[in-house]
Amino acid sequence: MTTFNVPANRYRLLRTNFTDTHSLVIDTEATAEDIQSAAHQRIRAATDLLETFTCLTYEHADLNDISHIINALYLLVQDGCDLLEAAQHVQLQPAADNPPQPSQPLS
Repeated sequence: MTTFNVPANRYRLLRTNFTDTHSLVIDTEATAEDIQSAAHQRIRAATDLLETFTCLTYEHADLNDISHIINALYLLVQDGCDLLEAAQHVQLQPAADNPPQPSQPLS
């Protein structure tokens, strides 16, 4: 079996994990742009969902439906916030943590 040497702090846990196994994590070695893109996707989905509900009335809504909607919005927004915090952490890491790539010799 192949084993990988993964730094202990490489993966950041999402706060929306509800079990002890933490199946969803953020890879802090991903680029800040990729992490921000994932955050944007989740926050945009939550915003779109909220905009949809501003056009609806709740007089016929079931309490279970409202609970499901709130849970979906919570997951999207909390994951988006966790991703933004991780992206900020990646951007603020000292240059020593990210050594520059060797440049091509000039001809």
